[in-house]
Amino acid sequence: MNTLENDEINELLDDILEVYGYDFTGYSSASIKRRIVRLYNLDKHVGFSEFRFMLKTDPNYFLRFIEEVTVNVTEMFRDPEFYKELRENILPSLGTYPFIRIWLAGCSTGEEAYSIAILLKELNLLHKSLIYATDINAAVLERAASALFPLSEMKTYSENYMRSGGPEDFSHYYSANYTLAKFKDELRSKILFSTHNLVSDRSFNEFQLILCRNVLIYFDRPLQYKALQLFDDSLENLGYLCLGTKETIEFSPINKKYKKIGEHKIWRKSRNE
Repeated sequence: MNTLENDEINELLDDILEVYGYDFTGYSSASIKRRIVRLYNLDKHVGFSEFRFMLKTDPNYFLRFIEEVTVNVTEMFRDPEFYKELRENILPSLGTYPFIRIWLAGCSTGEEAYSIAILLKELNLLHKSLIYATDINAAVLERAASALFPLSEMKTYSENYMRSGGPEDFSHYYSANYTLAKFKDELRSKILFSTHNLVSDRSFNEFQLILCRNVLIYFDRPLQYKALQLFDDSLENLGYLCLGTKETIEFSPINKKYKKIGEHKIWRKSRNE
């Protein structure tokens, strides 16, 4: 297996920033290097110069780079206890709002977005809600928007759903067709999928709930703080911010504005700033 020097990785990242405007320079260096080297070997490049040339000049190859280098590991109702907290305490507190806007940052292939939509449906809040599901990777967003998932995953998703306090038969929410499960149009119609780069793009709305789970762990500390500031700029007073199990806002510049809620990585923004 061939490897790449750190200087070569940095040259690639600088090229990508210059040509495409995607900034990966703040990503965890070990993580990003591992994924770039994997792609380099997977595609059997003759040498670094060829690899660099293709990335700079072929937009389609750059899309492949994005798909291989970004992390897309997810499942429906992952961490069921977290979803139980959303179901029992967080989402009901938003019920008094005339309209609920939720931002799911780093949504990957969409499993989390449909999970949230199911919770909203069961709490009779879906009709007045909109989920903005964003990711840097356009290819995974296309899959997410199809509302199609492998039927083989439904047993695990159903178990997660039940452990999160789900009262229905999970199969109520999808129709099975050979090897695929297609989720109901009612759920899909309340999810807006779009590309968004947490590193370079700005706030695009004001939300009552923001979820960005298991994304910040791939960023270095300055980039984590930059993303957290973006979330703070996008969150209404008394809104909720949810992160992954290994992520925190502690020690960050926004920490003083927030109070931790419950046992999970959920914080509520204070009214006074």
